[in-house]
Amino acid sequence: MSRRFGPIMQNGYVVRDWRAAAEYWSAELGVGPFFVLEHIPFRHCRFRGADAAIDMSVAIAYSGDLQIELVQQHNDAPSIYREFLDARGEGLQHVGVVVAGIDAIVAANGWGERVIQQGETLLGQRFAYLDVGPHPGAMVELIEASEAARSAFAYMKRAAAEWTGERPIRISK
Repeated sequence: MSRRFGPIMQNGYVVRDWRAAAEYWSAELGVGPFFVLEHIPFRHCRFRGADAAIDMSVAIAYSGDLQIELVQQHNDAPSIYREFLDARGEGLQHVGVVVAGIDAIVAANGWGERVIQQGETLLGQRFAYLDVGPHPGAMVELIEASEAARSAFAYMKRAAAEWTGERPIRISK
């Protein structure tokens, strides 16, 4: 657990095809079910200081306490996902932590210059991705989870604990 922001609870993978990735994780690794949010609408999103019109979908499942997020960007808008995919291909792009307040964490640690991408969904879910500096690993995503998001995460985690292998993909409407 990080003493700066709490435990890492998510591994975020950038993939070219969320469905193929979710099918692999389910069939080969026994992880599921995956809850899918397609074409997430953003209230605002910024990448490297400029507005970003990112069209993306995510598939989320749990393996024990660890949330697995599969991220597919559908367009070519500049983003951390596009940069990662172009430079490295598919793979682990970020680790996520749930925080009470992004602004407070960023300010307390002097990380203002490290925020590479940030935004808010139309449902009010705020996030910020931090550059990890010279370390060649994944970025850190700060997730300011609302009560609704925490409830959804708990539901997904329970579903994973009770999952029998049926309906590995569940698309939200």
